[in-house]
Amino acid sequence: MQDLKIAYFQSDLHWENPEANRDHFDKMFASMQQQNDLIVLPETFNTGFPVDPARFAETDQGATIEWMRKRAADFNAVICGSILLSEAEKFYNTLIWMRPDGTFETYYKRHVFRMGGEHKLIEPGKKLLSVELKGWKIRPLICYDLRFPVWSKNNYIDGSWDYDLLIYIANWPAVRSLPWKQLLIARAIENQSYVLGVNRIGQDGPGNLYSGDSCLLDAKGLILSQASAEKEMIIESVLNHSELLIFRDKFNVGLDWDRFNILLLPPD
Repeated sequence: MQDLKIAYFQSDLHWENPEANRDHFDKMFASMQQQNDLIVLPETFNTGFPVDPARFAETDQGATIEWMRKRAADFNAVICGSILLSEAEKFYNTLIWMRPDGTFETYYKRHVFRMGGEHKLIEPGKKLLSVELKGWKIRPLICYDLRFPVWSKNNYIDGSWDYDLLIYIANWPAVRSLPWKQLLIARAIENQSYVLGVNRIGQDGPGNLYSGDSCLLDAKGLILSQASAEKEMIIESVLNHSELLIFRDKFNVGLDWDRFNILLLPPD
């Protein structure tokens, strides 16, 4: 299987200004040094979080998705990030997995952030998303999902893994940076998977501060690359699939994982 080249963007966000954010990321794209297969942006990268979905939610034909479509084609890479999406008179915090050919997949954030009031405005998702890129199996999730290990759980059945790379995109405040870093390590170890966490920096409209702490971990929970705290930067990395296979074959805890079904309860 081929190596996977990834660029992840730790950036400040312009509050409630989609056009300014798209322009800002265009400038960041120009500074990439390698031809990447996957480019990962933070949660709600075009507006910041939380914002009023009635004002800022787009449709699947909106300006930001069209921008993602053009940039994916320009850089011949998958672009991944979340925006607020309106569908059937409901609002979703939606991860967009945009391919270079203009087709895309969506994942609706399952665990909407109750303590920030997101559950009052945003409909929780009900389905996981699994995608493949250059033979890699990838599971993308959003921010608060990180605190829920059952939803993030990998599976190993009949010699096959659900995913090789687990991604979390986030607007995760600096005041809770320790859980962010510790839980990313835990998710990597318990799922025997590469884990990528991509978080924003700066200050949002309500005054929350963000330190970033974006990083890429191997299946042992060791840091492969990381962004400097509170600094806007692009990190470009290369993932090696054979190293993951060697570790899994040598220490395959997947053989002893419990199997279970998830019961999805209706929102409050």
